[in-house]
Amino acid sequence: MDEPAFPAGGARHSSRQHSVLLFLKAHPDASLAEVAKELGVSKVAALGHLQKLEGERYVERSYRAGHVGRPRVLFRLTAEAGRLFPQGYSEMSRAALEFIERKLGPAAVGELLAQRAQEVADRSRPRLGSRSLLGRAEELARVRTEGGYMAEVVARRGGSVELLEHNCPILALAERFPLACETERRMFEGLLRADVEASHRVVAGDPVCRFRIRAREAPR
Repeated sequence: MDEPAFPAGGARHSSRQHSVLLFLKAHPDASLAEVAKELGVSKVAALGHLQKLEGERYVERSYRAGHVGRPRVLFRLTAEAGRLFPQGYSEMSRAALEFIERKLGPAAVGELLAQRAQEVADRSRPRLGSRSLLGRAEELARVRTEGGYMAEVVARRGGSVELLEHNCPILALAERFPLACETERRMFEGLLRADVEASHRVVAGDPVCRFRIRAREAPR
């Protein structure tokens, strides 16, 4: 998965601490052993990085009962850490759409979102080309990662594919205008020429946006 640049906090975080933040963004509730393995360091060294981020209120820990012995210690990002990841112009866009809604009505908001999605699709379509469904999904994930979504693709049995997005740059916008999420899902269907179902959403409190992608059946 391509790594997006952090818009804030870079001066005070080492490359390994950046790696911790990225890893926990994609893998919430990771154990100390998992973080250490990702960094390629000892558990003691990994704990040092985690404790620094805990002190800045970017990481928090929880405890899960195990079958034997002490509870497992798990680490995840806090809500405060969200500001370290790309957010685009979400707040400004929300304010602009609220203005349009007041002046022109809800239908105008839908038209603007659809127009924007069409512009993005037109720019992205040549990159997807005539690849297989998996290939198109992988290229779409690269396009989305470039936009700050931290996207990756997972192939599933039966030829289906899942697109996972670990960051939502338009979260503030989507919270106010849920139609933005549906507009993106429809854009995915057009670009991938496939059926796309959103099973998880960051805006709904899930740790990741998860899209199930299935090839369309040929018409009989």
